[in-house]
This record gives sequence, structure tokens and C-alpha cells, in this order.
Amino acid sequence: MQTLTPDTVPVVIKDENVEVRLTQVGEMTVSFIRLAEGTDLGPALVGLPGDTCSCPHWGYMLEGRLLMRVPGGDRTYSAGEAFYWAPGHAPFALTDCAYVDFSPTAEFDTVIAHLTRG
Repeated sequence: MQTLTPDTVPVVIKDENVEVRLTQVGEMTVSFIRLAEGTDLGPALVGLPGDTCSCPHWGYMLEGRLLMRVPGGDRTYSAGEAFYWAPGHAPFALTDCAYVDFSPTAEFDTVIAHLTRG
């Protein structure tokens, strides 16, 4: 049994707009993610399949509002909502926001490697 908080999970990506904290638990990665208002991750995802995130995520919005751009139509997620994001999405922060998500490590490692290369 294990308890995770943002303070106990290491930072993998951090700048003035994005903070990504990740840890592996079994075959899943737990992520605590913060995005500043106006942050568009779409450009950073160019080069992945469909120029979008190719990993599924299950999670919960902790704070703020996030627009998820997807081929079938964009959707807004708000604090207090649980979510499932299928592969093929690109986040845009409508407000400062924070969420926790759970992703298959093998798929998410590919996305994180792509994001940290640039």
C-alpha cells in the first residue's frame, strides 16, 4: 500500500508554465500536473502520432479548467471532475489548473521522452 502527494513525487518537467511530477507504481505512472493559464501543450506534442498525446490517462481535475482538444470535438474539464482521455488529445489550460492522472508507463514514457527532448 502506498500514499502519494505532489510533495513526495519527483519533478520531471518544470518551467514557468508547466510542472509535471511522475512516479511509477506497478505498470502505471501517477502524475501530478500543473499548467498555467494559457498553456498550450499542442506544439510540444508535434512529432508524436497525430501530433497529439498518444497515451491514455485516467484522472481527476483538482483545480481550474482545461480544454482538451480531440479529433471528435473539444471538451472542457473542470475541478471536481474525473476523466478518461483516450490517445489523440492535446491540452490547453483555460485557467491555472492542476490534475492527477494515471497512465500506462510504457506509453507515457514515450510521451515524456518526446517532451523532454525538445
